[in-house]
This record gives sequence, structure tokens and C-alpha cells, in this order.
Amino acid sequence: MTTFRELHNATTGFVMPNAWDAGSAVLLAEAGFPAIATTSAGIAFSLGKGDHTLPDGAPSVSRDQMFERVQQITEASGVPVNGDLEDGYGAEPEAVADTIRLTRGAGLAGGNIEDYDGRALYAEALSVERIAAAREAAGPGFVLTARTDGQLLQTPTVLADSIHRANLYREAGADCLYVPGVNDLDAIATLVKEIDGPLNVVIGLGSSSLTTHDLLAAGVTRISLGGSIARAALAFIRAAAQELQTEGTITFAANQVPQGELNALFARHASPGESGRA
Repeated sequence: MTTFRELHNATTGFVMPNAWDAGSAVLLAEAGFPAIATTSAGIAFSLGKGDHTLPDGAPSVSRDQMFERVQQITEASGVPVNGDLEDGYGAEPEAVADTIRLTRGAGLAGGNIEDYDGRALYAEALSVERIAAAREAAGPGFVLTARTDGQLLQTPTVLADSIHRANLYREAGADCLYVPGVNDLDAIATLVKEIDGPLNVVIGLGSSSLTTHDLLAAGVTRISLGGSIARAALAFIRAAAQELQTEGTITFAANQVPQGELNALFARHASPGESGRA
């Protein structure tokens, strides 16, 4: 199996969809993707919580809860998993380092650290210190992604400011850079050209005609989907519920995966000791 670091060093990019539980991880890995990621939003939704609390913007899922689910995903998937690690679950560099240390026990091959605390971007100098602390805690095998959220927040921050932050994080030890909120292909090409390192681009956050083929041709190293597959799955559940309530029909069931197929699929991915009855 190709290592997560090797995927980032290859001349061709790759697509890394996001799972929110062991079942979705197995389905995505079985589809042939070389790596998958977790989604903090999808995990929160599956627990009946919002992505962030209101009005303070803090993560609604505790670090312990998140890592319990992350470990379930890594154990089920059979491919490298990248973790959505929020802002590292704390402002101070040591808090970020503690979170990175937990990734080893959870089986993650890499993870994202954001420079956004749920209300505003962290100060530039502190953000750099946070990435440096994460790098030191991660060790050489872990693929560290530094995410800067200025474009996603639609603040007055110009694209050049996000590029500047990304390059500072690269100097601090980040292996991959991530600037969510950019959906224009020309702007993405600018990121590829001016950011000194592999670039992750997320699609599915809003309306966009971009395809994975467009992005790979533009030189993007890694393409993720955030919580978009999880949100689409929830949209299907809502549509099914509405059909039951209004029409009394179950046309939504026509495309379900057969029970036997799912049983066989999950049996192949079961951890040792999980294949028999409890």
C-alpha cells in the first residue's frame, strides 16, 4: 500500500473523500480511493450535534468523543486516514501538540490543524507557533496539513494574505497546505503556483462546477470533500421521511444496497475478534 506521504510526493494528485463513521469509511475505501479523511462536521451530525456550538463557535464534539470515532474509522478503513483535528482543541501550541500526540494511538496517517478558533483567525505569529509545535509532536511519518480559513470566512482578507500564511506554515513544518473557500479555478491555479508545497482543495462546500479532473489538471495535490457526502446522506434521509409522510410510498428504497452485499463487505473489513457474535 502506498504511504500517505508518498501520495503527497507523487507527481499526480489524488482524491480523498471524507467519512464520518466506520461504515462510510469502509464504503469509501472499497470504492478504491487511496486514502480517506474524517469530517468533524459529519461526525458531529451523526451524534445529533451541530458542527460548532452557537454563539461561541467552539467544537460541539469533545476531543475524546472525536478521537473515539476517528479510531473506529482508522480501524475499519484499511487505507491511510487523514484527521480533521479542528484547531487542535486549544489555542496554545502545547494544546495542539497534545492533540497531535493522540493521533498516533488513533491510527491517523495525517491531520489538519486550522488557524480559526470558531470566531476569528488566530494571530499570525501564534498560528505559526501552533504549526511548529504540531510538527515537533508529530514525528517524521505524520503528514501535517496547515489550514488557513481567511477565504472561507469571507473576511476582508485578500488571497495574497492566505497565501502568505500558508507559506509561513510551510516554513514552520507543514507538509500540505489548505485554503478552503476558494472555488474559482483561476484562483486555485494561483494558489498552486504561489504556495510552496502540496495543496489540498475542498469541493462540495457550496455551489461550484469544479470537478476533480479540473483540479488535478491545475496541479492540486489532494482533493477532499469535507462534510458534503455526510450532508448528502442526511438529505436523502430527510427526503425519504418526507416521502413516507406525504405519499406513503418507499421509492427511495429502490437503490438500497442489498443486505447480503453489505454483510459481506463489512465482514471483509471487520477487525480481528469482531467477526463472530458477541
